[in-house]
Amino acid sequence: MGVPKKRTSKMRRDKRRSANNKLKSPVQLNACANCGAATQPHRVCPACGFYKGKKITAGAAD
Repeated sequence: MGVPKKRTSKMRRDKRRSANNKLKSPVQLNACANCGAATQPHRVCPACGFYKGKKITAGAAD
């Protein structure tokens, strides 16, 4: 396994770590087809508990 010959400088270390921060995308929200509340795609609606037109869980209003 490779072993570094020289110590990694703070600048080089921080430049490498900064690339990870750019990859995170903002949270996308869609309107729920059942109640119109804001939900993340491909997830159960937290307000009504519906997903793709089917009741999955008891929502917050129930």
